[in-house]
Amino acid sequence: MSKEKNVSNRRDFLKTSAIGLGAVLGGYPLLQGCSRSPESSGSSGKAASKKVTSCYLPITDATPIILAHELGYYRELGLESDKPVLIRGWAPMAEAFMAGRFNLTHLLAPIPIYMRYSKKFPVKVVAWDHINGSAITAGKESGINSYADLGGKQIAIPYWYSMHNIIIQMIAREYGIETVIQSKTAPLGKKQMNLFVMAPPDMPTAMASKAIDGYIVAEPFNAAGELLANGKIVRFTGDVWKNHPCCVAVMNEKDLEDREWSHKVIQALVKAELWALNNAEQAAHILSKDGARYLPLPEKIVKRAMMKYDLETYGANGGTGAIQHPEWQTKRLSYEPYQFESATRHIVEMMKLTKMEGDVGFLQSLDPSKVHSELMYTAGVEAAAAELGGLSLFAGVNAKMPTVREEIIKV
Repeated sequence: MSKEKNVSNRRDFLKTSAIGLGAVLGGYPLLQGCSRSPESSGSSGKAASKKVTSCYLPITDATPIILAHELGYYRELGLESDKPVLIRGWAPMAEAFMAGRFNLTHLLAPIPIYMRYSKKFPVKVVAWDHINGSAITAGKESGINSYADLGGKQIAIPYWYSMHNIIIQMIAREYGIETVIQSKTAPLGKKQMNLFVMAPPDMPTAMASKAIDGYIVAEPFNAAGELLANGKIVRFTGDVWKNHPCCVAVMNEKDLEDREWSHKVIQALVKAELWALNNAEQAAHILSKDGARYLPLPEKIVKRAMMKYDLETYGANGGTGAIQHPEWQTKRLSYEPYQFESATRHIVEMMKLTKMEGDVGFLQSLDPSKVHSELMYTAGVEAAAAELGGLSLFAGVNAKMPTVREEIIKV
């Protein structure tokens, strides 16, 4: 880990707003409506009286949490819900969730591992939010045309505890590129890649102005980089790690004690994922600023982020090379709510190899199997999927063994 004096020390991401990445695009406040009473925060009470209070970042990862409210799925199950609150940074969102201001949110998959095992907070992952949905995007004049070109480049990531950080460093190791964490003004070797945290909405602008060479992030900011910032997608992350999780839906373990209420919330989320899987174009409209205005980008960009995945544009022969494994038959963004143990194990193992700022010593003692059993609450997803027709309705699920899969990773 870098010890450079000019790098800020972010040892506690819940107390350092710099990692939180600031306020929101286009006039959104940092925490809309987060002055809630304990009764409305969901910390106690019966299903009929406890309201679903959720928050989200302005990325497509939040689709299930947004749609469960917007499509009325909570209401159908007899639950009240407030409109999901937009928060721009991972740190303030995690802080608000831990403070009990919200009883449901989505977090980057590695964040709950940090929260539970470093901060000792009783978080539970109640569903995967989506699979795939991220990419490496670079400026067309950056000189990044393949992985080997990452050497000597300045690459932005959305957060240290992210699948993006794990995957970009996994790629770098395969190509003999050293990851460093230092000031952008410090000397950088040809076989070194400098990583730093940047707010996703800021990434396309930074790339267009050549302040950075590229970034790895969730949609719709890769599509925005393509259409608004003279960028190109170098590789889809779902083409590196087949159907990998990215964001997950989380609750406080205490809220799961109310089985009736919590299972209804999970049922609404799973139903929203299935609807989004089968109605991607309509989902893109709802999310966009041309629809219900949950994301700060027009429908054209959100639709591209959720649907465009073709070999003519992205294939190895004639395209950008973002798709190297068309035989996987994956999608740019898809949905699978079940939390597979094989993925949890691999995430924990990869986190131990991934450079981050702050104290990551707690990772080395983690047992991946124990992490899965303690962190993942799968009963809600299984029950919800059974109501809808089974887990095999979702992407990448083996109908014969719907709760088991093999992780396929090909850099």
